[in-house]
Amino acid sequence: MPLPDLRAFTSGQTAVITGGANGIGLATAQRLVAAGLKVALIDRDEEALAAATETLSGGGKVISHSCDVSDAEAMKAAADHIISELGPVSVLMNNAGAGMNPGKPWENGDGWRQLLGINLGGIINGVQAFVPGMIEAGASGVVINTGSKQGITLPPGNSAYNVSKAGVKAFTETLAHELRSLDGCRITAHLLIPGFTYTGMIRQFLPEKPPGAWTSEQVADFMFDSLARGDFYILCPDNDVDRPTDEKRAEWTVGDLTNNRPALSRWHPDFADAFEAFMKG
Repeated sequence: MPLPDLRAFTSGQTAVITGGANGIGLATAQRLVAAGLKVALIDRDEEALAAATETLSGGGKVISHSCDVSDAEAMKAAADHIISELGPVSVLMNNAGAGMNPGKPWENGDGWRQLLGINLGGIINGVQAFVPGMIEAGASGVVINTGSKQGITLPPGNSAYNVSKAGVKAFTETLAHELRSLDGCRITAHLLIPGFTYTGMIRQFLPEKPPGAWTSEQVADFMFDSLARGDFYILCPDNDVDRPTDEKRAEWTVGDLTNNRPALSRWHPDFADAFEAFMKG
């Protein structure tokens, strides 16, 4: 499919994708390479990174950089290397993430710090490594940060993941505001919010794609359509959950605050009937 009619996505421009060795990152890279962009993939899985780079290189200029996104200095070194090889960056997609569950809020502090370091710290590090140069270049640019619906509705099960993605949402909202408030800045920020997507993270638990999941390619296509409209919140459906359902769930979550309900009342037994009626209404 064609990319959005934005200068940042024109042939010859440079894109950087973290977590680019598989899943949504790789699907995005495939579309960018096909459109003539130069692409740099960042990932810590060196084997998958080499395979992805080899696959993409037949279509255009692609380089790779093995890096732990939670390491701020390593990300700055990656930025120096990529810019020296490919020139100024116009598209930055902070997509790297991890889904391990370190436990309840009072458990496994090291595991919590590791997950937050990747999912939230990695995005902060990506922005701080690349965005100053993008601003200085004075050209059109796009920053896409991959969040999650779990960072909005906070379903029980993996508290650390929810917290990390809630942080990504808040950070990206703040980033978008700061960029549009900067005189002469032509860089926009966007929050990608995938639905149930069959990625490498899911594949390690489910060897076959469930019927309800979207493919990474579907998410990439939906993302580019949303960017063409100028959307900030790129709220993806999947084969089980449509957008109206996502919107109602998000509204109920915000209503916990405005209606002074208990936290996460959607899963509170005393509010089960009220939530069901709200969703039907």
